[in-house]
Amino acid sequence: MKKQNWKKYAYEFLSIFFAVILAFGLNRWNEDRRENRAASKILAEIHSGLTEDLNDVKENIYGHKAGLRTCVFWQEVFAGKTPATDSLQMYYFTLTRDFISIQNTSGYETLKSRGLELIANDVLRKDIVSLYEYDYKTLLKLEEQYQEGQFHESYFEKLNEYIAPILTFDEKGSITGIKLPTDFTEREKNMLSSYLWKIRANRHFAMSGYAEIEGKIKALREAIGEELEL
Repeated sequence: MKKQNWKKYAYEFLSIFFAVILAFGLNRWNEDRRENRAASKILAEIHSGLTEDLNDVKENIYGHKAGLRTCVFWQEVFAGKTPATDSLQMYYFTLTRDFISIQNTSGYETLKSRGLELIANDVLRKDIVSLYEYDYKTLLKLEEQYQEGQFHESYFEKLNEYIAPILTFDEKGSITGIKLPTDFTEREKNMLSSYLWKIRANRHFAMSGYAEIEGKIKALREAIGEELEL
């Protein structure tokens, strides 16, 4: 009788034990599944944001290249040459045009709020953090806080002092032409050329920073795509 009771109790104990283990395992499986789904959703949002960031980077690189072409035009003007003036208004507008760095960080901010450990892939997690915490912040400082990169603030008034007097306008105030050739003194030519040199140097500097980050964005997008099997 005692032996039968022991077997009965042992069976009940084992049944309860395995039921608890099974329930715990099922709960853990459900939790892991929820975390994986959350991680995938966040990675998809980051991937989408990187696509937009990549487009912004390309547009800013294009803008700086346009700024370099503009410098060539004004260099000829200051030197007393007579370059084609078909795009004069654009050359005037883009000479000291600044750009801002638009970064889509909502996906990354969501990840930080949920915990970076949500991304199980250590290498991928490290690359994400590196891009958003270091590269993007560096780019922001380069484009918006680096004083010599603020072309309008640093050079517009200095250059416009010499450009505005040689422009012609219609009755509505629109630029219609430019008085060529110019007859700036050697001192004025050197001073104006030095401004253009600094603008070119800093646009090249900005473009090199953009090119480096463009490569990192592409690499991270590809890595996330592989993780999500896109």
